[in-house]
Amino acid sequence: MLFLGLLLAALGGAVAATALTVRGFRAVLRSNERVGRLRAVALLAGAATVAVYAWGLLHLGFAVLRAEDGGAGSSPIEPCREAGPQLASLVVGYDVSVLPLRFGCRLSGGGTYVTSSVPGYVNPAAAGLGLVTATCGVLAARTARPTAGGVNA
Repeated sequence: MLFLGLLLAALGGAVAATALTVRGFRAVLRSNERVGRLRAVALLAGAATVAVYAWGLLHLGFAVLRAEDGGAGSSPIEPCREAGPQLASLVVGYDVSVLPLRFGCRLSGGGTYVTSSVPGYVNPAAAGLGLVTATCGVLAARTARPTAGGVNA
């Protein structure tokens, strides 16, 4: 069931990233002012943030799918085998974290170790792009001039 939730979240992220990309390119084509360019950069960086995070969710979902796969050769948990046979033989379960994205293997003696199921660039890229998105969004909102009706353009 966790796999299905991660897959649906990744698909939702892909749809949101597409919508943000379209809005960002429309903002690029429509605006010549600084505020419009900042808004466009915020939208495009937001699209990249969502896309990178959705990509990480797909990797995490695939790791969960492999971990929940029963049958011949399913023990120890497949994503946990990368640490070697000695450590993999101590695995009793797994943990999934969505913020930051990671797949961890629980050991019988206590403790966990994180696998490389989610690529190492996903979390830093999502955080960096999110910061760019927030910065450009705040700058665009603060530098927007109010119109006669009192609403920002």
